[in-house]
Amino acid sequence: MYQRISALFLAALFAVCLFAGCGAEAASAPETAASSAGPATDQVAAASEMTTVEDVVEEGMEPVYADALREGVYPVEMKSSSSMFKADHVELKVEGGRMQALLYMTSQSYLYMFAGTAAEAAAAAEADYIPLTPGDGDMEVFALPVEALDAGLSFAAFSKKKEKWYDRTLLFRVDSLPAEAFLDSPFTTVSDLSLEDGTYTVEVTLSGGSGKASVESPAVLTVRDGEATAAIVWSSSNYDFMLVGDEKYLPVNETGNSAFEIPVAGFDSPLPVQADTTAMSQPYLIDYTLLFDSATIEKAP
Repeated sequence: MYQRISALFLAALFAVCLFAGCGAEAASAPETAASSAGPATDQVAAASEMTTVEDVVEEGMEPVYADALREGVYPVEMKSSSSMFKADHVELKVEGGRMQALLYMTSQSYLYMFAGTAAEAAAAAEADYIPLTPGDGDMEVFALPVEALDAGLSFAAFSKKKEKWYDRTLLFRVDSLPAEAFLDSPFTTVSDLSLEDGTYTVEVTLSGGSGKASVESPAVLTVRDGEATAAIVWSSSNYDFMLVGDEKYLPVNETGNSAFEIPVAGFDSPLPVQADTTAMSQPYLIDYTLLFDSATIEKAP
């Protein structure tokens, strides 16, 4: 009898231990999975956790697709809905009927990006994340798919510090591409107009910024060896330099309103420029566009 009770007790004890062991293994499985899963899937930043969201799409913009561009790699201007998300410089790669934006980042504040919303990123597999990859020097690169230029594209960025996904809307400006990027140039050129070397006047329209600044119109246009330059005179004396592409231009005058001589890539399509103003508490680089109307070109007296 005693032996039978002992046998039953040992069998019961074995069953309890076996059950407890299986339970412990089952309980530990989610922890193991979570430890290899990357960012937590429930970490999505609320609207209250983000800075002011800006609308990056401007009135009159129409999407431009890869079939309008030549294959190659071109500098391009990126607009972000958040001032907290910036790139040091951006390139557009056009290949095989597709476009890809290469965001060169000195900052490593963001570990991943995702083509879609923050909620979609949180529910996605880590294999769908876009990681930082080595770039030039101390920069790293996000390679993002671009469906269209001049269109607001939804991306999510995962903050290294906050460990949350943040919604970002990015726009890549078609008017920031060089003329050679287009299969059909958006510009009317000096050659198209058969302009001879000489001095002309042309009506110019400024857009961008706060809307308070303006430039003198008509502007003086100089054509030499088939290349055009324009004298841009601002409504303020507070501009200390301009950027056209990667080239920096300093004022050509020392008194009066700021005046610059800049190249004109073409007419009848917005030309992106930047101008640095010292009117605020600190210098501030502002994005503008200039549109030169070829129909108003006249020979200067």
